[in-house]
Amino acid sequence: MQIGVVYPQTEMRGDPEAVRLFGAAAEQLGYDYLLAYDHVVGASHDREPALTGPYTEHDPFHDPFVLFAYLAGMTQRIEFATGILILPQRQTVLVARQAADLDLLSGGRFRLGVGTGWNYVEYDALGQDFAVRGPRMDEQVEFLRRLWAEPLLTFEGKFDRIDKASLVPPPARSIPIWMGGFADPAFRRAARCGDGFMFAGSVENALIGWQRIQHYAAEYGRDLTGFGLDLTALRARTPDEADEIAGQWRAAGGTHLTLSTLKRKLDSVEAHIDHMAQLAARVIT
Repeated sequence: MQIGVVYPQTEMRGDPEAVRLFGAAAEQLGYDYLLAYDHVVGASHDREPALTGPYTEHDPFHDPFVLFAYLAGMTQRIEFATGILILPQRQTVLVARQAADLDLLSGGRFRLGVGTGWNYVEYDALGQDFAVRGPRMDEQVEFLRRLWAEPLLTFEGKFDRIDKASLVPPPARSIPIWMGGFADPAFRRAARCGDGFMFAGSVENALIGWQRIQHYAAEYGRDLTGFGLDLTALRARTPDEADEIAGQWRAAGGTHLTLSTLKRKLDSVEAHIDHMAQLAARVIT
């Protein structure tokens, strides 16, 4: 089972030195991958209809493609994963280009986790329709894979189109696309076309989600051999808890476990790195 760690960007306040130190430490400590959350803009919750997500206009986020490109240039081994990129609020062809370049320039170290998000203000700011985010993402996943694979592509979808054009240079492989979310539409989408799923929370809830994915895969007649299971272990607050959850997730068939140093009342990047080291000492073997 691969072990990753979340870059704690909401608590690093946009500090570029924190990015460098944390990324280098994650590789040195033996983590397999670094995961980053994604938001382009934050929004005040003082509005109607209400926003119910955990972030506001005060929470800082880096663009994950830029963040990972920066870290890829100073690391050798560690992989990178978006957990998750809010795909339907972005231009599909541009995401295809950015992901292809990141994967090429990092030597195949990128995993694209995607989801639909919750912040309609962000969609509005980016000129996309929040109401059709699910159907749009369904189409985008197919479109991304074709853009990466076909030397000359004509595609006419409901939301995107391209006429006899190509992505040059293409990635050296079809970049893995993993799904994330907490509801049946995400589980159904993963069963139909995902390479894996990114859960967050408890092992128990993740296993319920995994059962739903298996149920939908049976409906589609899909063999899930090789399907990846990543759990961001938000409840692993101490090294002992991380070790216990790692054992449970490994026994359940988990392929990836993502640890986090967020919400531990750590007041510096050095404190985050120290906690990350304590987690690694217990969990990474």
